[in-house]
Amino acid sequence: ISTMTGKIKLKVNPETQNGTKVRLKGKGMPVYKKEGETGDLYITYEVKLPTNLTDQQKTLFTELSKLK
Repeated sequence: ISTMTGKIKLKVNPETQNGTKVRLKGKGMPVYKKEGETGDLYITYEVKLPTNLTDQQKTLFTELSKLK
């Protein structure tokens, strides 16, 4: 992820849902009239589902959903 101070790596936990928000403390915009202080950066996950799956892949996903 690109931040004001450079790029950082962010670990995405398994089963992260679409729209989940994460706060990165001190990685946001500089605070007005407070030299050396920065605000927080908020990340919202946008999960994209796979498209154009083959019939075999669709069958495997269906079998996985039945295991729960």
